Amino acid sequence: MDAEKSTPLSQAAPAFLAVLEGQSTIPPLYPVSTIERRTVMVDMRDGIRLATELFLPPELPARALARRTPYGRLQREEDLYELARRGHIVISQDVRGTGDSEPSSWDFYVYEWEDGQDFVAWVTRQDWYGGFLGSFGGSYCGGTQLAMASHPGMSAIAPEVAGLGVARSHGVRFHMLINSYSKSVGKGRSKTSIPHCEMERLMLDETLTTGYFSEALDQPLPASLLAHYPNLGFMPSSARKAWLWRQYNSLSPAGRAGLIKQAIDTDVITFTSTTRLNSVFGHAIDPDALMFPRASTELLCGSIRAPSLFITGWYDWCLGDTLETFKQLSRHGDAAVREGNRLLVTPSAHNGPGYMEEIEAHPSLKRTYRAEDGIQLLLHYYNIAAEGRIAEIPPITYYLMSANEWRAAATWPPPEATAATLYLGSSGALSTLPPAADETPDSYVYDPENPTPTLGGSILSYVVRAGSTDIRELHERDDVLTYTTPVLNADLDVVGPLHLVLYASSSAPDTDFFGRLSDVFPDGRAITLQSGVLRARYRHMDGEPELLKPERIYRFDIDMWATANRFKAGNRLRLDICSADFPKFERNDNRGGEAGAPVAALQTIFHDAGHPSHVIVSVTQGTLPG
Repeated sequence: MDAEKSTPLSQAAPAFLAVLEGQSTIPPLYPVSTIERRTVMVDMRDGIRLATELFLPPELPARALARRTPYGRLQREEDLYELARRGHIVISQDVRGTGDSEPSSWDFYVYEWEDGQDFVAWVTRQDWYGGFLGSFGGSYCGGTQLAMASHPGMSAIAPEVAGLGVARSHGVRFHMLINSYSKSVGKGRSKTSIPHCEMERLMLDETLTTGYFSEALDQPLPASLLAHYPNLGFMPSSARKAWLWRQYNSLSPAGRAGLIKQAIDTDVITFTSTTRLNSVFGHAIDPDALMFPRASTELLCGSIRAPSLFITGWYDWCLGDTLETFKQLSRHGDAAVREGNRLLVTPSAHNGPGYMEEIEAHPSLKRTYRAEDGIQLLLHYYNIAAEGRIAEIPPITYYLMSANEWRAAATWPPPEATAATLYLGSSGALSTLPPAADETPDSYVYDPENPTPTLGGSILSYVVRAGSTDIRELHERDDVLTYTTPVLNADLDVVGPLHLVLYASSSAPDTDFFGRLSDVFPDGRAITLQSGVLRARYRHMDGEPELLKPERIYRFDIDMWATANRFKAGNRLRLDICSADFPKFERNDNRGGEAGAPVAALQTIFHDAGHPSHVIVSVTQGTLPG
């Protein structure tokens, strides 16, 4: 591995490349008929019993692979058998409040940390356990893997499209999928038996006519919470939120659930519930953090005992948190975790293919690299992890889009990545040249009743397609501004973080700003790569929400996560600015919490010498055009 720069994976780890490209397989050892299957109920520390399915190969004891899931412990049952046929004990468990597990309702997130530890403790006491325990699954199941990894009995994990909830939140909550998910997954009086992927389609009209953000700047706490914690009534808002977050993290699972239910006046915690907690814990706390109680990020990372293969994709809606989790574990994890962690960034989205340009010519683009897409990557990883050969996988493996090449690096971002600045300019220019003092700003009107629509990108949906999409039709809208570089004379590789600094004003007391990077081809196609968002009231990430003063110019720092794309000679880079990405995200009604109908806002983007709006990209090869 070259410590100075990234290299083709074909040179750094050809065996791993063969696995990723489906050219290396581990055959089964046993026929299906020899796999013994058992259903058991496993006790948690509070007496709740969780339904657990065992798939036992003929030769025991053996290595074990586990999944804790809210989607049904027999989901993709054929894969569970295939893992067992290759000599692994497979353990699949319905998480609390789902499937055949107790109780009769599901509180989203809050019990998984302790239940994961209890589950691992149970596995390691069984006489069939062979001394190695791994895990699999993505999204919520990736989170449960990380919870299990806090037990010292966990050997290694492979969380897909998930993180520890350590990334700073921009405070803008998802809208698409959330309500249908909350109605369909888990048990409870309000649940339906309709799968959430189908429920999303059935609820589409409701989704498209709702999703307005109109919260007051500082909402009063319910009387029941104040009665339980009377000291909160004497605290300023910022101190109150910090105290509540510390209190949440100090409580038992039942105590955490009770605090949330009191804070937002609900009987059960759902995915939708977590979008209502900005006023309780603060806008910077990501809802995913609810699964992982912590006194601090440093202590949380230090409590993770098992090394991980993190699997995410350039169009995954969890990409930002996965990258931040990997970074924080690299800093604060123990030695075994720091040395054993691996990161794989694929060209995929959360639950399907992501980058689709020339997809028929490049089979790698058709896969998601998740266990549900095939078990060979999982088997390869756990074989080498169990045998102490983790050095055979590079620390970082990523897919360079457009170049259609897997690459390996010693660090993230790659060692050779350098930050480069592109300034917004007059007439839609995007250039390395700083703006002149007298440049005229650009304006557009954002109307919440006609929001800029979602088109591709890092969305999780069974209705709206995720991934690379030609977004020219968005660029033709009156509520979208575009800034484009000159044509590239040579290939340019942009690999690493993206950050937008926007100087803007609004006629509204609160609004949202979005930035999006695309790859513009000679034929005019503008292929979306990555985006970021910031709610204006949350512009002080470490401070209290604050409304805007109309027409005053503010600086907004927008995290656009990261990408890895080759902009080929003849192409151009384009940044667009707008104020909605609906229905992926809720839409801001522009009223700042004041009652009334949504109002249109005049948004003005400045790009003069005193207000140099710009985007910072990470370049690993080539030179940005002037």
